[in-house]
Amino acid sequence: MSIIQLVNVTKKYDEITALDHLNLSIEDKEYVCVLGPTGAGKTTLLRIIAGLLEPDEGKIHIAGRLVNGLPPEERNAVYMFQQFALFPHMNVWQNVSFSPIIKNYHETRIKRLTLEILEMVKLADRQDAFPHELSGGMQQRVALARGIASGSRILLLDEPFGALDARLRVDLRAQLRKLAEDQELTTIHVTHDQEEALMIADRVVVIRKGKIEQIGTPHEIYTNPQSAFIMSFVGGANFIEGNVIRMDDSGSIIEIRGSQKVHVSDISRKVGEKVVIAIRLEDISIGMVEAPVSNNFSGMIESTMFIGSSIEYVIKLENGITVSSKKLISNAYKSESNETVIVSFLPEKCYVFEYPKIGLLKEIEAI
Repeated sequence: MSIIQLVNVTKKYDEITALDHLNLSIEDKEYVCVLGPTGAGKTTLLRIIAGLLEPDEGKIHIAGRLVNGLPPEERNAVYMFQQFALFPHMNVWQNVSFSPIIKNYHETRIKRLTLEILEMVKLADRQDAFPHELSGGMQQRVALARGIASGSRILLLDEPFGALDARLRVDLRAQLRKLAEDQELTTIHVTHDQEEALMIADRVVVIRKGKIEQIGTPHEIYTNPQSAFIMSFVGGANFIEGNVIRMDDSGSIIEIRGSQKVHVSDISRKVGEKVVIAIRLEDISIGMVEAPVSNNFSGMIESTMFIGSSIEYVIKLENGITVSSKKLISNAYKSESNETVIVSFLPEKCYVFEYPKIGLLKEIEAI
């Protein structure tokens, strides 16, 4: 059942529409990541659910109750800010036990609950430490522990790992996901990091300019993007403009720059229609001879970039189009700049979208 439901929620700041008639339902105990570029409306959405902002239009229901106008403390939700907001004059134990004390829990219950939660986040041995004596990761875990100790069943996280280094972010993602599962919390996690969202969410909500672009499981978002923007923002892709010139039982033939032809399995468009072909970087192959597929194009390697576990190649095709290919180091193509190669890709790995009315560049830009 839906524990949180937003109906036609709209919020404006002067001339800027932060949320535009947004509708969203979140299930009990679900872990949802709200993903989008800066300025998409992610934080506004979270603050409206928390009760820190009121919508200009629309309704918010929590556990079947209309909560418009209710203060944050009556929504059974805890909002965790990006900067942790720990009490600097309190030690770890005092920070975590603050909410149970305010709620007048019995002293024995406060001690048991606080110790259980500190053990859960692996900070029982630092209970006497003050926030300034802790690392960023430890402060993050204290903030999580304090939120859980509040007894709220809804956890609202606003870029919770934004201030942490890359390695620590990866470690804490898994810890946070398990913590939410163990405590049976409903979690809404706002982020602009697509890898973070794909790694930990049950469902991903991609929003842009105050509107939902797509909702789905991480696998659905990545493998079945509904727009060129989603394709670009989640995972990245090469984009090639063209026109559909023929269709048959095997798919469609699209003419691109230089009168070259691309064969795609997609048959959703119409002959004569202007379209955008999108191909994931990892689906672009590089070789010295033509691969046994219909899409083979000659080009020259302009640059190679080492990015840890993989290498990214930038290749300029003979028709002037530039494409990128990303390969794991174990499968990397040994190449040099200015080397002529054959670029190829499978028809079934090509996504085809209607050409955007606002133009391709404006469609895929992350704003």
